[in-house]
Amino acid sequence: MKTSLWVLSSALILAGCAAIVRNQLDSKYGAADPQRYASPAPDPGNTWQSAKQVFDRRCVLCHACYDAPCQLNLASFEGIARGENKTAIYAARLRATEPTRLFNDAHSPAEWRKKGFSAVLNERSPGGDLEGSVLYRMLRLKSEPRSPKAALAANAADAPASCPAIEELDRYSGEGMPYGLPPLAGEEMEAITGWLKAGSPHPAPAPFPRATMQEAERWEKFFNGDSLKARLMSRYIYEHLFFAHVYFGDPRFFEMVRSKTPPGEPIELIATRRPYDDPGATRVYYRLRPVHETLVAKTHVPYRLDDAKLEKFRRWFLADSVKVAALPSYDRETASNPFISFRDLPLRSRYRFMLEEAHYTIAGFLKGPVCRGQVALGVIDDRFWVVFADPDSPAFERDAEFLAKEADYLKLPAESGSNAFALDWLGYGHAQRKFLELKVQHYAKAFEKAEGPPTLEVLWDGDRVNPNAGLTIFRHFDQGSVVQGLVGAPPKTAWIIGYPLLERIHYLLVAGFDVFGNLGHQLNTRVYMDFLRMEGEANFVALLPIASRKAVRDYWYRGARSEVRDYIDGDATHFPLETGIAFKTADPALELMQMMRTRLAPALGHKAPLARGAASPATRAGVERLGALQGRNVSFLPQLAWLIVREEGGEERTFTLLHNNGHSNISHLFNEDERRVPDEDTLTMMEGLVGAYPNAFYRMRSADLSAFADEIAGMKDAADYSRLAARHAVGASDSEFWTVSDRVIEALARQSPVDAALPDYGRFQLR
Repeated sequence: MKTSLWVLSSALILAGCAAIVRNQLDSKYGAADPQRYASPAPDPGNTWQSAKQVFDRRCVLCHACYDAPCQLNLASFEGIARGENKTAIYAARLRATEPTRLFNDAHSPAEWRKKGFSAVLNERSPGGDLEGSVLYRMLRLKSEPRSPKAALAANAADAPASCPAIEELDRYSGEGMPYGLPPLAGEEMEAITGWLKAGSPHPAPAPFPRATMQEAERWEKFFNGDSLKARLMSRYIYEHLFFAHVYFGDPRFFEMVRSKTPPGEPIELIATRRPYDDPGATRVYYRLRPVHETLVAKTHVPYRLDDAKLEKFRRWFLADSVKVAALPSYDRETASNPFISFRDLPLRSRYRFMLEEAHYTIAGFLKGPVCRGQVALGVIDDRFWVVFADPDSPAFERDAEFLAKEADYLKLPAESGSNAFALDWLGYGHAQRKFLELKVQHYAKAFEKAEGPPTLEVLWDGDRVNPNAGLTIFRHFDQGSVVQGLVGAPPKTAWIIGYPLLERIHYLLVAGFDVFGNLGHQLNTRVYMDFLRMEGEANFVALLPIASRKAVRDYWYRGARSEVRDYIDGDATHFPLETGIAFKTADPALELMQMMRTRLAPALGHKAPLARGAASPATRAGVERLGALQGRNVSFLPQLAWLIVREEGGEERTFTLLHNNGHSNISHLFNEDERRVPDEDTLTMMEGLVGAYPNAFYRMRSADLSAFADEIAGMKDAADYSRLAARHAVGASDSEFWTVSDRVIEALARQSPVDAALPDYGRFQLR
């Protein structure tokens, strides 16, 4: 009782203090007016552009994705004006919360105030533009001498976020901004201060070139044809491109949205939780909205539209042979199941649409809303290869008929909505098991009628030119990356993905996933993905000799619970036909991976190189040495590190060091540490910068790379890593940190102008 009274008394005192400060500010500068920044304002001094350069290079690096501290998104003026919110998006909640998507769920500072956001800019009279700005005072706080400072969290994402409003700031005793990183330089602080003193003007974004807008208009006309099959095609394309940054050639990007208004009129946005939710409009129009915010790697997923794509879309979806008698409804049961919604579109066309841009398709569940997903990503290994079933294999001729017949077994957890019961996965699991049993029977008959047992010919070879034929997926604890190619030595596991699996991954983790959903929705999604992972693995195992399959499964699932073992050893995942591949070694799984790499080599050879010219012999030797390291000694390294290597002639080359954790199995939701096998940890070295959330920067000369590898090989504990980092890492408090950060950003831009976007330092090691 005494504790409750103390908490209540404290809350009342704090509320009273906040009211006093608010009244003081009101008396000096007038009442706050959220509409002060509702409309663009001229900026004769060009102060916004000067400030924006600082925001982009110093602030957006932690404040852009859904896991940005206090939901403060600094990648656009609209995000700055929206302000901050004390509610964490990533939380275990019993009830779904209302979405707070920038540019979608509210459209003015006043609307955001109604949704619980507080201002970080001064919303009173211009006289208080500094004193009344949370943004300014948090930046200034960083450079003020204070004692003692609170201990830093391991990284910014784990730091407690108090998110003080202006009325609460006098009592704030935490770290200033940027959190855990060096303060802004004098000229950088002057740029932001000058903008704030000028009243935080924000001119309207410069319009895109006329030629770019004409191309957008041409595509809008195509996406809004009147025939039923044109409308169904556009609905399908939208449900797969709604998170894309669409472009036509030059790197100016658009997002595809639903609107109540047709092309030629201002967009009247239809904002729903999911892209397939009922739009509440008689006719939906698919529009292209220019993207003006600063691009960040975690959410930047480019997708090119050009004449070749236009011709393919027409051939795949609008041919005379395509017959659409009626449009599907938007009721949840139908709309959440693409095998029902789009059964009138040719199955091979749907698969080709996803397959030919497989890197984009897979990136959807690694990027997008899942900015912080340890539990979600705990369903995949730290590195594995993905290859795809050939859409033209004779054995798949009757897939469309089969999937249409069994569509009810392909229901996905989003059918239960965002307020789902935590045990709904039991029903979906039963349906998945039944589908797999039917699928095994279907394909056994299909191969017997076609060409006999399956061989390597069932794998899509990218038509010998498409580097999407083979992908490598990396997990970096609570985030992930995907790259074209089969990277590194053969991994522990590999997946073979066909159309029904690829489509379900997309509708489970991208189109159907609600980051604002409740715990039940998140749990059901995670458990269902377990089933999909096992299906992809089972497809790979089906190409092995029958006599070796159980041993492979047993190795992949060492220590798994009995119900998991019953599942992977049951009829649902066992393909009855013997493989048609002739194996020569005692390790057929390794041999199969090597054969897959050989089969796909012509297509994967079309992947664009990241760097110009060959690295020096010293660099190549050091990189090879690092990539060969494995075992407990590498377990002390961070998950994702970026290396800047200076060659003898002064040229700098960038590399990514990926630490792949070994696990006995990945079939349980929690207690991942209990399944860690550090002796099986490996490293992968890649030229270029991979990933969105680096944990560390290393900088060294080319001649030091091999010695660096030797130091790693000799590590025995965390103290050894601390000594290595002291010698080679550019720490978060290093005076050179921002210089190195700028060089990293420039390297990303050189690496690929289309993919170029800012990294996120929310996982950077701060101590």
